[in-house]
Amino acid sequence: MLEAALALVDEEGLDAISMRKLALRLDVDPMSFYNHVDGKDALLDGIAEMMLSSIGFPETVGDSEHKGLRESMEVMARKFRQAMLDHPRAAPVVLTRQLPSIVALAPIEAVIGPLLAAGYPSDKAVHALRSVLAFLIGALMREVGAAPTFSASDSEASRQREADLRASGLPAVMATAAHLAVIDHETEFEFGLALLLDSLDNQLRP
Repeated sequence: MLEAALALVDEEGLDAISMRKLALRLDVDPMSFYNHVDGKDALLDGIAEMMLSSIGFPETVGDSEHKGLRESMEVMARKFRQAMLDHPRAAPVVLTRQLPSIVALAPIEAVIGPLLAAGYPSDKAVHALRSVLAFLIGALMREVGAAPTFSASDSEASRQREADLRASGLPAVMATAAHLAVIDHETEFEFGLALLLDSLDNQLRP
C-alpha cells in the first residue's frame, strides 16, 4: 500500500493523494485501508517513514578521529539528499512532518552519534545536529521546489530576474545580480556542505 501511495505522489504530487484515489489504483475498497492506517495523515507519515528507512544511514563512527566525523557527516548528507531527490514530490513529507515513530530518529542518530564519538559534549552535539538538519532541510526544500527559486534552465525568467535585481538600486545586490538570478542546486549543496563540515571540524580544535 505504501509503495503504491508513494508511486501516486511521484506521478501526481502530494495534493493528489487520497484514500479514494489510492483505492482505485489498487482496485480495493477504500474502507479496507482503515485496517492499516487511520487516515490520510497516517498514510503520509507512512510514506515518510518508508523513505527514511530506505536510506541506510552509515553506522556511528567508533572512534574520535577527526577524519571519521567529517566522512560520516558527508556520507549521511549525500545519502539523505539522494533519497529526497529520488522522490522530489514526496520529499516534503519527510522534510516538514513531525514523525512519531522510531524511524524518525534514524537521521538524528546518524548525525549525533559521530559527533559524540568525535568528542563533542552532548550540548554542543545537539547544537551541531540542529545546524546540520537545518542546512539539509532548507537546501532540499528549495531543491525539490517547495520554496521559491530561480532555475538556470528557465533563461527568460532568469534574465528578467537579473534585470529586476540590477534595477534595485542596492549596490551589493546589483554587483551580484547575475548570480542571484539563478541557482545551480548541485553547486549550492556542495558549497554549503563544505562550509558546514569545515565548521564542525573547527569546533573540535582547541
